[in-house]
Amino acid sequence: MRDWGGEVHRLRAMVVNGARGIGELIRRGERSFSFEFFPPKDEAGEEQLWKAISELEPYRPTFVSVTYGAGGSSRDTTLRVTGRIARETSMLPMGHLTCVGHTREELESILAAFVDAGVNNVLALRGDPTEGPRAEWTPTEGGFTHACELVSLARDHGGFSIGVAAFPGGHPGAESMERDLEVLLEKQRCGAEFAITDMVFRAADYFELVERAAAIGVDIPIVPGIMPILNLGQVSRMAELSGREIPAEVRARVEVHRDDPAALRAEGIVMAAELCGQLLDGGAPGLHFYTLNRSKATREIFAALRITA
Repeated sequence: MRDWGGEVHRLRAMVVNGARGIGELIRRGERSFSFEFFPPKDEAGEEQLWKAISELEPYRPTFVSVTYGAGGSSRDTTLRVTGRIARETSMLPMGHLTCVGHTREELESILAAFVDAGVNNVLALRGDPTEGPRAEWTPTEGGFTHACELVSLARDHGGFSIGVAAFPGGHPGAESMERDLEVLLEKQRCGAEFAITDMVFRAADYFELVERAAAIGVDIPIVPGIMPILNLGQVSRMAELSGREIPAEVRARVEVHRDDPAALRAEGIVMAAELCGQLLDGGAPGLHFYTLNRSKATREIFAALRITA
């Protein structure tokens, strides 16, 4: 497996030399490594979040992102956490923003609040209905129906580097993968500069997405999302909430250890490191780690990839 440590050091130099938009950083061609966190719900969660941030900061990621609660439930916390990252750490933060439960005026206000907090990168998402990703979408009165509308709003607001979501196999609410790719192209035309995928379980699924997207004109970087299978039940539930299933051959590798949690976790780390190597060697522009506000698994994968802090 190739040693990716040198790629990380070159990307760090770009940040130091002034490239502060995530889209620009990724497009420069070096490998991007990033981490995703979610807003804490209580004091214990807050402590766990900042512990993970402090343990991952020495790796100097290209950027870190903070998710947005269903229906905008974590709006204030997302703003607070991203603002604190911008002020108190060396990391480049990106805030998630969804259309769910917001009017256009509210979305404009949130974008302004991001700017005031020193956050100039946003992941623009339609968001899922509170009933789940397969439920019928009902727009908020005075709000938006499609992510591309939010992308356009952020673009017109000015100064934002805008990311969007992409889905291996297609979004569960899309009528087909072809239609979902057309939506991705539309988001690009509206101003999206890069995309991050839902959880990738097989490298082939990611490369199929990239190939089919490129065939219809999508040329923004698409970064694969990584979540190691450390707890099969937990990841299965998360995949189900996203309208997906863990591929049978992937599930089989961890299920043989179902009665030994430590062995299952160890196999999950090995599988994730293998997947990361395949993605990078195949030309993926980087890796985006879904950390669940913990750092140990990501650090173990980095060790396997020979990436050091």
